[in-house]
Amino acid sequence: MTLAILHADEHLVAIDKPPGLLVHRTQLAAHEDEAALQRLRDQLGQPVWPVHRLDRGTSGVLLFALTPQVASLLGTMFEQGQMDKRYLALVRGWPAMDEGCIDHPLARDPEQPSAGQPMLAASTRWRVLARLDWQLVTDPRFTTTRVALLEAEPLQGRRHQIRRHLKHIAHPILGDATHGKGPLNRAVAALLGTQRLWLHARELRFTHPVTGAALVLQAAPGAGWPSGA
Repeated sequence: MTLAILHADEHLVAIDKPPGLLVHRTQLAAHEDEAALQRLRDQLGQPVWPVHRLDRGTSGVLLFALTPQVASLLGTMFEQGQMDKRYLALVRGWPAMDEGCIDHPLARDPEQPSAGQPMLAASTRWRVLARLDWQLVTDPRFTTTRVALLEAEPLQGRRHQIRRHLKHIAHPILGDATHGKGPLNRAVAALLGTQRLWLHARELRFTHPVTGAALVLQAAPGAGWPSGA
């Protein structure tokens, strides 16, 4: 599959990562031959350096540098919060408010027990884009299933930050095998005709580290997303 390129210049390139594709190969997925880094390298015919991560299940804007020097500059910008990141998320239930900010410290490694780990400051702004009432029975107490489409803006880049924060407010992302509920995820996959994590990196805004130009990189959410996305 050819990766869709959203922006390219002599310093950096951004792609629209499809869901299910690793950013790069890891020991945890040693059996996987495909990853965005290797695929983009082969597509461009030159080395590329990843400067941030998206979960395997997350789709959308993914940025790479074309030199180690630019990779270092972009990495520092991510670390210092100089990147404006906007995501779409389909979540279980209807939030009581139309917008809010989740200010909840997170353990450094989400794969390990939180006890004994350093807790890192983490804040995520969110707002409701649409409230949906699907003709889907996943709980015998209700004849429909309520779902909300949110825009989420993580102010840091903690691992799984949006997923963990939305779980913290009892609105886990649909398709999240770690933080959601299996029966609901399976019912949603059957209804929508695809099994995926319903999280999409829609927009990335930042100042080009070399040219100083203001960049706005956007990726449409694609098929399957409800109206309002």
